[in-house]
Amino acid sequence: MSTGNDPATSPNAAGSKKTLLDRIERVGNALPDPMTLFVIGTVIVFVASWIMSGTGYEARLEIAGKEGTEPRVFSAEAWNLASQDGFRWLLDNLITIFTGFAPLGLVLVAAIGIAIAEKSGLIAAALKLILLVVPASLLTPATFFAGVMSSMAVDAGYIVLPPLAAAVYRAVGRSPLVGLAAVFAGVASGFNANLFITGLDPMLAGMTQEGARMLDSDYVVNPACNWWFMIASTALVTAVGWLVTVWIVEPRLATKSPEEGGPGVPDGEQALSMQLEPAEKSGLVAALVASLVTLGFLFVMYFAPWGFLYDPEGSIGTGEGQVPFPTWIRNLVPLLLILFLVPGLVFGYVTKSIRSDRDVVRMMTEYMEVLGNYIVLAFFASIFVAAFGKSELGKMVAIDGGAFLRDLGLSSSAMMIAFIVLIAFLNLFVGSMSAKWAMLSVVFVPMFMTVGISPELTQSAYRIGDSVSNCITPLNSYLIIVLVYMQQFAKKSGMGSLIALMLPYSVALLIAWCALLAIWIVLGLPLGIDGGLVYELRSQG
Repeated sequence: MSTGNDPATSPNAAGSKKTLLDRIERVGNALPDPMTLFVIGTVIVFVASWIMSGTGYEARLEIAGKEGTEPRVFSAEAWNLASQDGFRWLLDNLITIFTGFAPLGLVLVAAIGIAIAEKSGLIAAALKLILLVVPASLLTPATFFAGVMSSMAVDAGYIVLPPLAAAVYRAVGRSPLVGLAAVFAGVASGFNANLFITGLDPMLAGMTQEGARMLDSDYVVNPACNWWFMIASTALVTAVGWLVTVWIVEPRLATKSPEEGGPGVPDGEQALSMQLEPAEKSGLVAALVASLVTLGFLFVMYFAPWGFLYDPEGSIGTGEGQVPFPTWIRNLVPLLLILFLVPGLVFGYVTKSIRSDRDVVRMMTEYMEVLGNYIVLAFFASIFVAAFGKSELGKMVAIDGGAFLRDLGLSSSAMMIAFIVLIAFLNLFVGSMSAKWAMLSVVFVPMFMTVGISPELTQSAYRIGDSVSNCITPLNSYLIIVLVYMQQFAKKSGMGSLIALMLPYSVALLIAWCALLAIWIVLGLPLGIDGGLVYELRSQG
């Protein structure tokens, strides 16, 4: 007989264990379907642009220029979308807004290769091998670390890792949503941490340098100026992500049923399927050889002057006639297509899961069916994002927020923390990292230089703020596809479920990362190569 204290049998257990995250999830899921939310958001943007344009309000921020030059003025006024010109703009650009929605093409192209790798059985076999190698106790930090390191592939981690992590956790009887949450938090909120220099560094450094040269025409920003701090950040965010998963996320999901995304107990068939068959072992060896051969071929194409991935000396940079990224980074998603497709085809041929070209087409078609919901959501999301940018409302928020921060009169350390919080907030409204920094760098970099804060430190603080709220902002275009993956395991999940799942990571990483930067400033440690903390203001001749 139950004593009434058993949480599993108490009739009031469900109600007594409601947490803040449960309430957030319940409120969020009470909202309409994400597609409807994007429609409502678009209508709100149109109405807000009409109201703000009618008031004639101008967001304005003035920054003193170099000695002997006029001040630099930044301003933005709302453009009325709810007008003849506004509706004509929408009609004229509707098709290109959708087809030009960057995540759509990235997802669909990468899905071609992933489809063959998954449907042929390669991914499942590789996951089995991983489970035999990685200790169960280290699965969570390994998953989070993989997400953090995926920024080497720019946005590819958003597409490739969530379904893989969910499959691994499900295979061992743990909630698949735990794996999905951990890897998504690593990819999104750990976006600006890494052990290596990535394609993001030269792009950010170039923008930071432009901002610094408003006050110091000879200032140069080294692309590796944040490297040491990035390495320390990688360790920090992995540890914090691990703790949040173990202490908050997994215990909460453990109370849910398998139909709600909770853990399940692998049955006999699942347990048997976790063993590698002889054909799978042969297929993995063949796929590994195919992968190495493919990588070798791509390396030749990168180093050989006649290779299609070769970049002549001096062609990479921010100067005239230069491009900001090497060819292999600009074409990373097509390269990922090749790196998934070739070993997937080889594995399928060896294991007999692919017997003809009809099998290949069937596998691609079946996988695309999973993305049908994403394509519909992407259509309405693309309209919302484009309308928000065209209305100039996002720029107005950024300028007014920057002016407010400047007027606070904080100390240097406190100002960096406040800057991080501001960027994390702005990231909820202006999703693109490069777009925000292209605008904000020319405002905040010279502004902070005038109080002795180096451009490299400002850039580092920006990277923290841009990262921590990535996993909860609706303007993160990849949030949609992660929600689609989530709904495969918990069909009733909505945007509220996803935000409630990810919010603990965002809050914990914000606090921990701010603390790390504060400690770094107090100790006076360099942020990276040529990455000092202090700028000595000097007159310009």
